[in-house]
Amino acid sequence: MRAIQFTEYGPSTVMHIAEIPEPHAGPDHIRIAVKASGISPGEIRVRSGATKAVMPISFPYRTGFDATGVVDEIGEGVEGVRLGDEVFGWPDFTERGANADFAILAAWAPKPAAWSWEEAAGAGGAVETAARVLDRLAVDAGDTVLVQGAAGGTGAVIVQVAVARGATVIGTASPNNHDFLRSLGVTPTTYGPGLVERVHELAPDGVDAVIDCAGGALADLVKLAGDAARVVSIADLDAASYGVHLSSGMSDSLAVHGLTEAVTLAEQGLLRIPVAAAFPFTEVVAAHDFSETRHARGKIVLLN
Repeated sequence: MRAIQFTEYGPSTVMHIAEIPEPHAGPDHIRIAVKASGISPGEIRVRSGATKAVMPISFPYRTGFDATGVVDEIGEGVEGVRLGDEVFGWPDFTERGANADFAILAAWAPKPAAWSWEEAAGAGGAVETAARVLDRLAVDAGDTVLVQGAAGGTGAVIVQVAVARGATVIGTASPNNHDFLRSLGVTPTTYGPGLVERVHELAPDGVDAVIDCAGGALADLVKLAGDAARVVSIADLDAASYGVHLSSGMSDSLAVHGLTEAVTLAEQGLLRIPVAAAFPFTEVVAAHDFSETRHARGKIVLLN
């Protein structure tokens, strides 16, 4: 089968399609014939070598943390799913490999009928991250939450889940994404110099929690939160130097319940997965290049 991987650190051009043996579903796992899969900004940092000091990897490195498709193998001990079911989810994070013709999923849920294959492809990792960071900060109804980088593929999901939980959400983004954030129930503002003052004007009583999806502004974010423990970053590798927790699927327990929450919200019309672009599977280099512009409004996905 085809699978996307790289065998050295470097620019997008180190990505390539390899022919490898098909995987098979072991106990408590399922296999899907992949319809579409997501591009992960975190893996782009891994591929570039930016994270090699803190997250060494082995080559070849197969990519892909989330996918959607049709169940075609069911492992021992699995219940509640049948061959032919349409699902979305993620593989074991240590194995990855969702950017392929077939993927082994460790966690999954039924694909909501309201979502296209493109939307479901980018949902797995984003909804898990949303549940993980919102749970860590105990975000609940009545809280005010600031999300830095709110229009990106993961940020746009985090803000919707926070709004659905009853929080008031302020999100930073470039001005051309402000109407988009408003459509998600978010009060927008710009990032960069003056952020502290702008947020104080929007939330004079302060913010209860801050989620950093962009990196590079932790000093201001900690100041706004009033306590580094009220800030979680999913993007800034210097988080520890500010006393901020850097959350990832490899460092924290996975929020598998995020899948069920997402399906419920999707069925209620409260969660959509914005897709910035969908590329053919063979155009993975172009997909990585687009992600690295940091101007994607939503998820970037590959279509099989």
